Amino acid sequence: MNDNRNMILALVLSALVLLGWSFLSDRFFPTAAPQTQKVENGTVKPVEQPSAGPVVQTPPKIRARAQVLGETPRVQIRTPRLSGSINLKGARIDDLVLQRERQSIGADSPPVRLLSPAGAPDAYFASFGWSGEGAKLPGPDTVWTASAPVLEPGKPVTLTASNATGQRFAITIGVDQDYLFSVQQQVANGGTGAIAVRPYGLLSRADKSKDATSWTMHVGPLGFLGGSAEYGVDWDTLNGGKSKSVSSNGGWLGFTDKYWLTALAPAGNAPIAASFRGTPSGGYQADYAAAPQVVAPGATVTTKTRLFAGAKEKALLDRYEDAGIPKLSKSIDWGWFEWFMRPIADLLNWLFKVTGNFGVAIICLTFIVRLLMFPIAQKQFASMAAMRRVQPKIKAMQERFKNDKQKQQQEMLKLYQQEKINPAAGCLPILLQIPVFYALYKVLMVSVEMRHQPFALWIKDLSAPDPLTPVNLFGLLDFTPPHFLALGLLPILLGVTMWLQFKLNPQQMDPAQQAIFAWMPWIMMFVLAPFAAGLVLYWVTSNILTIAQQWWLYRRFGLHLSDTHPVKT
Repeated sequence: MNDNRNMILALVLSALVLLGWSFLSDRFFPTAAPQTQKVENGTVKPVEQPSAGPVVQTPPKIRARAQVLGETPRVQIRTPRLSGSINLKGARIDDLVLQRERQSIGADSPPVRLLSPAGAPDAYFASFGWSGEGAKLPGPDTVWTASAPVLEPGKPVTLTASNATGQRFAITIGVDQDYLFSVQQQVANGGTGAIAVRPYGLLSRADKSKDATSWTMHVGPLGFLGGSAEYGVDWDTLNGGKSKSVSSNGGWLGFTDKYWLTALAPAGNAPIAASFRGTPSGGYQADYAAAPQVVAPGATVTTKTRLFAGAKEKALLDRYEDAGIPKLSKSIDWGWFEWFMRPIADLLNWLFKVTGNFGVAIICLTFIVRLLMFPIAQKQFASMAAMRRVQPKIKAMQERFKNDKQKQQQEMLKLYQQEKINPAAGCLPILLQIPVFYALYKVLMVSVEMRHQPFALWIKDLSAPDPLTPVNLFGLLDFTPPHFLALGLLPILLGVTMWLQFKLNPQQMDPAQQAIFAWMPWIMMFVLAPFAAGLVLYWVTSNILTIAQQWWLYRRFGLHLSDTHPVKT
């Protein structure tokens, strides 16, 4: 009766894990990037992502982006990584495209657009100016004069504007080869009286990110202010016109998407008043204001800030940190185990540079992890081999003391001590791999370096789920199955290799344990199906290496793989 009850309990728990995982993973552990590839008629095709156009509820005032861009004078932006323009009306950086990042894996996919002007779909821009009194200050309707028609690395552009009382305002904008703008704001007082000005910078976006935020990944308002990263402010915090203000000496603030970041970083450690706000129109704003300054007649005051606008590449963020932007790499939500995940990310990126393929880099990472754990795994497999060797004694002992469970456990413990067997030896390698597995999960989730990276054959994007599924006969049938049925080939290989791995272990006699070990490979196959293909590739490779190492060690002990006798624990 107890055996039947244990069996039923194991099956029920397995079903709960299988059916409940989708809900829990979507809520707490987002599984992968959106599916970017599908297999139809035996051919891998890109899946086009949703367009960046207006949604149904868009107000009529929204116009085509090309129309809005043509309505005002502009300075062109040309760098190896960026293209776009600066709006001379309002001195806004509001047109920015990431040239090396594509919206999908298609060869003709357009580049990713980060910034867009007000009045166009997905408005998102940076603006700089002054508040104050004693003089008429430039505003959002001011049309600035540019010193050059194009902004390029090493060739800054100065925007100038003047008022009727003798004050001259200048914003000098420079850009590097990557994603960092330098902005210098200058006020020259040619009037007869002193004026008070307060420089500011702001980032404004019309809507929240299309990327989902979760317990393991922050998307939305973000900053490093007051000496710590601010992950506690999200979209809901600001909805309805709410705001969050922080006083800080230096730092940065802005908005983060899953892979992209805009951040304002005032130069130096001067006091600033930083704020995140919800706007009356339903948008969001991040802004800072420096301390007020009095500009005497004939005097000039200058303030500097930097604007990061681009992809969150770890090497770039680290370089900008070294250049004076504090903890900019915190824009990548590493989580609690940042100290461990950073080295894994660095190692994986180095392996990619050496091999030229992220899939090969993941396989090499798996070899390195298995090599480091080789001595521990040897003890585990040696214990398993010894367990197999004494199974006849254990079976005889179970028969002899089948009516005295306590005596049976005592005698088995003595036998383990005599044979120097540790029944729990198999747990340590698994426990040691959990941090590596989670670190790789996070790297695949948050690392833009992994985005749209191909491996081989049908795997064109390691950050997305495996698209090759038997549900449509591996793409021979011309339809794409629903997400919950799309069990890819890599997850199937994971289930098979895990099943083979369990077959090499000493078999358990308890029916509940037998049921768990029998069902676990196939449950994990479904659980990991929606995860990034790169993560499943790591697990499959690890399983294969484990099987090979275990087989080799069993051969050394003179054991055959068919020697499977039940062991009571």
